[in-house]
Amino acid sequence: MNLVLPAMGEGVIEATINKWLVKAGSAIKEDDPLVEVATDKVDSEVPAPEAGTIIEIIASEGSVVKVGEPIAVFENNIELNPEELLVVNKEVDIIRETIKGMKQEKKEEVQVSHDMKSRTPSGKFLSPLVRSIAASEGISYADLDSVSGTGMDGRITKEDILRLIEERKREKEDQRTKTDEEMKKSQVRGKSTGTPQQSSSGDEIIEMDRVRRLIADHMVMSKRTSPHVTSFIDADVTRLVNWRNSVKEKFLAKEGLKLTLTPIFIDVAARALTDYPMINVSVDGNNIIKKKNINIGMATALPDGNLIVPVIKNANEKNITGLARAVNDLAERARSNRLKPDEITGGTFTLTNFGSYNNLSGTPIINQPQAAILGTGAVRKMPAVIETPDGDVIAVRSIMILSLSYDHRVIDGVLAGKCLNRIRELLEHYTPDAT
Repeated sequence: MNLVLPAMGEGVIEATINKWLVKAGSAIKEDDPLVEVATDKVDSEVPAPEAGTIIEIIASEGSVVKVGEPIAVFENNIELNPEELLVVNKEVDIIRETIKGMKQEKKEEVQVSHDMKSRTPSGKFLSPLVRSIAASEGISYADLDSVSGTGMDGRITKEDILRLIEERKREKEDQRTKTDEEMKKSQVRGKSTGTPQQSSSGDEIIEMDRVRRLIADHMVMSKRTSPHVTSFIDADVTRLVNWRNSVKEKFLAKEGLKLTLTPIFIDVAARALTDYPMINVSVDGNNIIKKKNINIGMATALPDGNLIVPVIKNANEKNITGLARAVNDLAERARSNRLKPDEITGGTFTLTNFGSYNNLSGTPIINQPQAAILGTGAVRKMPAVIETPDGDVIAVRSIMILSLSYDHRVIDGVLAGKCLNRIRELLEHYTPDAT
């Protein structure tokens, strides 16, 4: 049986074969890693679907394979019971029916070519082969009449009609890529004028690696797709910081995990998205897709300086312990390149924590096709005005800045402002069991 490249996540249609971990003749067990592959989203391993033997490796290292295409020949050496054999026979019948249908389509196509007249309106002769090609490609008599035949007496040859088909394809491709080509011209080597970037003596030229190029393309695409607006608000998280400090040692002893601020931010974001579901959307043409699930991605820095965004699915259904486990697990496996494809897809909203590097704030770029992203800055002790029954006083408080970038096509400032203010309220009055 053929071992095919499995689905590698939402929107992924192909992958590059990086390294085979087995050879032809290797005996393997179920779930043994077979090959390392790279997509435009993540590097991962393809496991064996069951125990057996690798007969032949089809896709060589460095080749690009589409999802569903064979990459190796695999033999499982398992005898099928009657029920399993029945299933296999049904699959064979389906394949036979498909082949039969294809033959019928070919027969109908040939019939259409026979029904076509042997000459165009202007009298150009059409051979059976030319008529067959014209029928399969949907080429009309008028189109054929415009072809200058290179055969005897102006006869249209096979090469003439194939040239016409190629010209049509080229025209469609030129039309489709015209806009992209104009954009590329304005971005040659990072210069909007299209002139090459000049390097001085002693400058170091560093070529972007594959992941960095993908990130760069994704960022440019996002800014080109969505009109970005960023709103800011500061939050007094003194109560939150005091609570975390009071429970973090007990939490570590009980759960074996450090309770960082990140799962708390994700918890709060999930609650705010529940209150303001029109932030948890994406855009499809003229349609707004209101997401049922709240899947929050967390931007994670990798050891090589690149970035990846693992996703916590249904974050609103997890308590703080479940979120802490998910955050720690995904971050650890992201840094060791052990994430599965479906763990970096399906996000509906993203969190990026500038405070991890003691940055105050930032204007994050939306992770397409999402419509908003939350940035959390560093928590700092600052003097702040506190209202008391006896009047206003100045006290030392823990303050942080929150930033929300949003797609202004579908999210207006009022909605974004209300959602961001709700996030502030939830942080300032945080309780882990709040609903």
